[in-house]
Amino acid sequence: MDPLNEKVIRHSFVNCTKGEASRLRLPLDFGELPWEDLDFLGWVDPGALLRSHIVMPGPDGPRGITLRVSSAARKSAVKSSMCQICFTGHASSGVNLFVAPLAGPAGRQGNTVGVYACADLACSLYLRGKRQPKLRFGRYEESLTLDERITRAMDNLNKFADKVVGAA
Repeated sequence: MDPLNEKVIRHSFVNCTKGEASRLRLPLDFGELPWEDLDFLGWVDPGALLRSHIVMPGPDGPRGITLRVSSAARKSAVKSSMCQICFTGHASSGVNLFVAPLAGPAGRQGNTVGVYACADLACSLYLRGKRQPKLRFGRYEESLTLDERITRAMDNLNKFADKVVGAA
């Protein structure tokens, strides 16, 4: 992913108001992000831990989605869960249900769509082995190449984003 500045990130959000986008907090390590290892930027808002954000490349420029962590979060050390974006297996506490308000009038009426994803939204780093999930029995092995796994993850993320904007 190409490095983004704060202004571009704040203007990219499709499912929140300009005021909400101006108040969100960027990642604490924003100046030190490993852009060359990121396929999309995902982070938990340091000022509101139940809020998260994703900014991803798109054909018309970056597309940002604001998310909230569902109150139905499961936290079990025995069970495991899988991210629906990158397919990384985690202890169930490593995956959260993220809920995004739909863009436009539907979102203002309270309609949402959800996805189970890595709790820290660091899918790109898990795919590249730069971050390791906490699994009881080790990491799942796949026969796909890194490029194929990245393509699959971005396809999954784009499908989710299309649901948010009503294109699906």
